[in-house]
Amino acid sequence: MTSNKAKLHVIHTGNFKLDGGAMFGVLPKIIWNGINPADEKNLCNWAMRCLLVEDGERKILIDTGIGHKQSEKFFGYYYLNGIESLDLSLKDVGLSRVDITDVLLTHLHFDHVGGAVEKDPSGNLVPAFPNAVYHVTEQHWNHANNPNLRERPSFLPENFIPLQEAGVLNFVEHGEWLTPNVKIRSVNGHTMGMITPEIHTDTKQVIYCADLIPSSGHIPVHYTMGYDIEPLVVMQEKAKLYQEPEALERLYFFEHDLQSECASIALNDRGQVVVSQKGNLQNLL
Repeated sequence: MTSNKAKLHVIHTGNFKLDGGAMFGVLPKIIWNGINPADEKNLCNWAMRCLLVEDGERKILIDTGIGHKQSEKFFGYYYLNGIESLDLSLKDVGLSRVDITDVLLTHLHFDHVGGAVEKDPSGNLVPAFPNAVYHVTEQHWNHANNPNLRERPSFLPENFIPLQEAGVLNFVEHGEWLTPNVKIRSVNGHTMGMITPEIHTDTKQVIYCADLIPSSGHIPVHYTMGYDIEPLVVMQEKAKLYQEPEALERLYFFEHDLQSECASIALNDRGQVVVSQKGNLQNLL
């Protein structure tokens, strides 16, 4: 019997380094350094992990990593490392860029959208997935094109304006079903109108957490990032997510956790949300 639920493939695009304090906000280093130890420059290593969703004939790539079109100086700030790449990861599941029908962009910060646009042989900026429609919320699109001073360095127009110019951009809304098994959910604490898609497989519901919960170390409600524009809203959004009836049964997929692709959660004896299991997606599905 053929399954009518989505099939998932983890797409690794490489790692980068960010300041540990920025990634954990006001959380003291004595705590967060035990979660993801920093190097001598106070930098922690993080994944840029995407997800490929096969739903019927649709092949949906969620986020695209940092890409490779920026300058050497730009990449020098982020210490790119690892052997993985978007193209190699697609090849590992028997696909290439031309097979992707949809690119779902959680938000337009450079480490999530940089791989959405590439340079062609003439140096023109073009969609990196020539047969795909690119999806984002209109709220976030407007926000990215009129950024606040704090987020401005994270929104690089060359990463997303070419999508509009090519006519491949589509706006989606909170609560909309992109496909029968992929539901659009949006939140506003990390950035306005960020998508955290809900995906239904044969065995589990999966939440692609994007930067709402960037790693398993950010599962606790009060562990937020310095990059969040509204950390109190992030806490409210996480608490609301954990209170849903499916919360303890679903998996939470992490874009930036270097070691764990996803986790399930539980409540401890004080009623606090903690990690129950964590590891590879296919092992936990």
